[in-house]
Amino acid sequence: MAPRVLISDKLSPAAVAIFKAQGVDVDVKPGLDKDELAKIIGDYDGLAIRSATKVTAKLLDHAKKLKVVGRAGIGVDNVDIPAATAKGVIVMNTPFGNSITTAEHAIALMFALARQLPAADASTQAGKWEKNRFMGVELTGKTLGIIGCGNIGSIVASRGLGLKMRVIAFDPFLSAERAGELGVEKVELDALLKRADFITLHTPMTTQTKNILSAENLAKTKKGVRIINCARGGLVDEIALRAALDSGQVAGAAFDVFVEEPATANPLFGHPNVVATPHLGASTSEAQENVALQVAEQMSDYLVRGAITNAVNFPSITAEEAPKLKPFIALAEGLGSFAGQLTDDPIEKVTITYEGGVAGLKTKALTSAAIAGLLRPSLSDVNVVSAPAVAAQRGIVVEEATRAARSDYESFITLTVTTAKQQRAVGGTVFHDGKPRILSIKGIKVDAEFTPSMIYVTNEDKPGFIGRFASLLGEAGVNIATFALGRDQEGGSAIALVSIDGPAPDAVLAKVAKLPGVKQAKGLKF
Repeated sequence: MAPRVLISDKLSPAAVAIFKAQGVDVDVKPGLDKDELAKIIGDYDGLAIRSATKVTAKLLDHAKKLKVVGRAGIGVDNVDIPAATAKGVIVMNTPFGNSITTAEHAIALMFALARQLPAADASTQAGKWEKNRFMGVELTGKTLGIIGCGNIGSIVASRGLGLKMRVIAFDPFLSAERAGELGVEKVELDALLKRADFITLHTPMTTQTKNILSAENLAKTKKGVRIINCARGGLVDEIALRAALDSGQVAGAAFDVFVEEPATANPLFGHPNVVATPHLGASTSEAQENVALQVAEQMSDYLVRGAITNAVNFPSITAEEAPKLKPFIALAEGLGSFAGQLTDDPIEKVTITYEGGVAGLKTKALTSAAIAGLLRPSLSDVNVVSAPAVAAQRGIVVEEATRAARSDYESFITLTVTTAKQQRAVGGTVFHDGKPRILSIKGIKVDAEFTPSMIYVTNEDKPGFIGRFASLLGEAGVNIATFALGRDQEGGSAIALVSIDGPAPDAVLAKVAKLPGVKQAKGLKF
């Protein structure tokens, strides 16, 4: 019996043709309300959506046959990912289908700001001829500052260079080699703020990037800067930006995204030097066609052949491989996350070494999981499928090595991260209980399970430290679940990896960092 797919949002008719050509039965029913959708979803193996359909846990309870949800576009905020995962439903997106369109929109807004096109159009069509009012600026020779030089940012960079602009970029994951290939100058954020005539944002929303253009950072910008945001609402403090526009520190702003959407009111609205569009970054016929074709191809491949592409909640592995790989995927992702949370400098190289039995498994999936864990602390939307491509875009060299077992363990994975300043290695295995464990950090032996909240401390191996550390946590009301210790030699470097009940308060970490002999204290989340 042929698999059945429901298209519940408006997609290009070409998507229907692809499904049928691949032997998939397809029904097109856009505009269903949630109750109507719940009544019929149980008949389908796949659900193809855009942003209108909300795939909730309640809807998934009715989806007894559903195997895959395909999102034509990058954002999956309208899909309950944990609920889908619990139900065994693969969630796919099309992460790169909108890249060119979004980049071109940013360039269009930059032109609109430079020549005051929206205001000039409104004035002229109102019967005025205010030629002297709209004095613009040339783009040629100006400095374009790009915050976030990944897939979309790199396209913007190439367009800016084509306009004879000087292009500088701030991106912790952009290597010097990749910057050279793009023809951009890699700089720190403060340097970009000081030098850029135009600033355009192309970074995901994370705890590190939220309000990256804060009141403090806006004050550091070159007077008369123009700012474009086609990435995410919340990357810029909108109230602070309005004040900077009023003072003249910022000459203009063009925004396609806002903190609250639909944006019927906003601090930026009504300012004469603001251009606003209603989240049009992906709104071209070509982009809509691209994501529709991609989602149809991906869903058909999975339903007919079992291939998984661009899944946000599962690696690219077959159903037969999953049981063996699952615990090692958790280990690889945990080791990556551990290293990623401790690495602040741009990553140049990652080496994952597989020893023993694990070397005979599908290591590509394990490496994807490790890279996803490594990048996710800074790039929240990265997944196990997109991680290798995201790493490549940022010039991060990823290497795999396999060898026979050289330790006391049947299988062992070591992840080594190299930056310009240091090299950090962390290793572990999966015990017979199926639980992944950290067994080595920077060559120091430890033994700890991954738990939701942990504190990592490096210190000098001196008497009394453990007592002071434990007492400090106790006085702060932080309950210790497990305590793993290790050292390289007596009186040398030591490590403490502590599992605690709940996230580590910043105030507590600050006190731990001030204990005698402590070199680093970091709260970790898994």
